[in-house]
Amino acid sequence: MKIVLKSYGRAFLMQFNIGMLLLSLLPSLFALGLWAVVLYYSLQPLIDFLQQLFLENNGFQLAGDVLNFLGLIALKAVIVPLIAMWLLLPFMLLTALLFVAFIAMPLINRKVSKRYYPDLEKLKGGGWLSSIWFALLCLVIFILLWLISLPLTLFMHLGLVIQPLLLGWITYRIMAYDALAHHASADERHQILRQHRWQLWSVGVVTGLLGALPGMMWMGGVLSIVFLPVLAAIAIWLYVLVFMFSGLWFQFFCLDALQQLRQQSVLVNAPLVADPI
Repeated sequence: MKIVLKSYGRAFLMQFNIGMLLLSLLPSLFALGLWAVVLYYSLQPLIDFLQQLFLENNGFQLAGDVLNFLGLIALKAVIVPLIAMWLLLPFMLLTALLFVAFIAMPLINRKVSKRYYPDLEKLKGGGWLSSIWFALLCLVIFILLWLISLPLTLFMHLGLVIQPLLLGWITYRIMAYDALAHHASADERHQILRQHRWQLWSVGVVTGLLGALPGMMWMGGVLSIVFLPVLAAIAIWLYVLVFMFSGLWFQFFCLDALQQLRQQSVLVNAPLVADPI
């Protein structure tokens, strides 16, 4: 637990460094450009598809009954666009995560290692192409698990558990891999991921919960629909900031763990010195 809190403190202080804030603009601009195109071409077809689905399956009556029971009947008029946005929300999160992993993490690694771990040897157990392949593999697994678990999220208490766990899993898998790619060998990376699996997952869940907070902006009902482009831009930038902090947290944690692993290895493999007496 000590290493988790220590790395959290360092990441929190470094997050507000002017260099880190400026660095967050680069993945934000890439993500904004991508989602501007996606929303322009896919949002209205998605809304039309959901509208037709609701009409064919008496969805508006069912949604009205549920919203009336919850005291949210005013949302009935915009229920279809809100559902469309909620369906796109996980993909916005994943986009921010991947852009931070591919664009910001190498720079975060260089800055953190130069300042705090200048003597830590770089064994380069993972390259850029292997990082992309690993991230895409994790992405496919995440989407499959998310689709399988989607019906369970209708039960509120299950949704509050399943979604953070899944987001925490993919966050820790991608971020920890990138954090160790330059410094650790493949064997060292596997050992750290195995030894600190639950700590890394807990860090991923915490940052995943933070990443879900910008999604609360979609709860504004009609205002969410009216100001969709502005809210989407703000949400994506906030997602990037959250995952930048996550990247710093994982970077400090993983390099600390690697440093301790090598120190322990040196002690274990140190030659015995004969007692002169």
